[in-house]
Amino acid sequence: MPDLIHYAIPGFVLLLLAEVIFSAWDKRGLYETKDAASSIAMGLGNVAIGLVTKGLIYIVYDFIYRFRLFTLDAGVWWVWVACFFADDLTYYWFHRISHNVRHFWASHVVHHSSRKYNLSTALRQTWTGNLSGTFLFWGWMPLLGFHPAMVMSMQAISLIYQFWIHTEAVHKLPRPLEFIFNTPSHHRVHHASDLQYLDRNHAGVLIIWDRMFGTFEPEKERPTYGLTSNIHTYNPLRIATHEWGAIAADLRKSRRWGHMLRYLFGPPGWSHDGSRKTTRELRDAAVTRAEQGML
Repeated sequence: MPDLIHYAIPGFVLLLLAEVIFSAWDKRGLYETKDAASSIAMGLGNVAIGLVTKGLIYIVYDFIYRFRLFTLDAGVWWVWVACFFADDLTYYWFHRISHNVRHFWASHVVHHSSRKYNLSTALRQTWTGNLSGTFLFWGWMPLLGFHPAMVMSMQAISLIYQFWIHTEAVHKLPRPLEFIFNTPSHHRVHHASDLQYLDRNHAGVLIIWDRMFGTFEPEKERPTYGLTSNIHTYNPLRIATHEWGAIAADLRKSRRWGHMLRYLFGPPGWSHDGSRKTTRELRDAAVTRAEQGML
């Protein structure tokens, strides 16, 4: 099955070049050569690995599809509409869980590791995501009756849409669009390391899920991009694997099974001795400091 993302690559390149020219002309400083090169390398690696893994994923989806509850006809327009909403809701929960379960964060952290925010950042994709089982979040769709080709096509369409929102060249769109769709403004918040923005705006195409499930945060101040603890490397292999290495180090020093499980499946930042903090712990600490300051 052809991957729609491959057809979109020329468009990605043209838009990226246009943003580079705009940044230079307007003296915006949106790009850093080594950072952009790392992002592009991560994107190329993701495409290369996908040539193998996506075929295997299709086989898994096709196996699940044999046990489908219904047969949803791809020739009917409303089936595609339903597939879009099903995919977008699934993406939201996959994305949200990837920020709250370290096993999945180890792959997803790659996308947040740049301290720049531009169209090349959209290309900074994981090399280990499919290998870690993230595709299983969508397993319910072929079980319900969506053909595997539909499911994977909609996943690709979602990723293609998300490319253009990785930019600071667009401020805000008209309010109705900002209310419904994921936009550059909403996604800048998602890539921020500022405490008020952490783990917010997990949308794929529609921001309505964040509004519905309490994870929406509007852009108020210009975000600080990157991680709460940046990795300071442009080496693609290190970018792709650094969190897996950190997990392995935590597991080696663990002496309790409970600790090992939490280091692997607990929230990023959890530590048995309190030496690191999760997002919730950081927010709780900020609230405590604020309350003490008011006394």
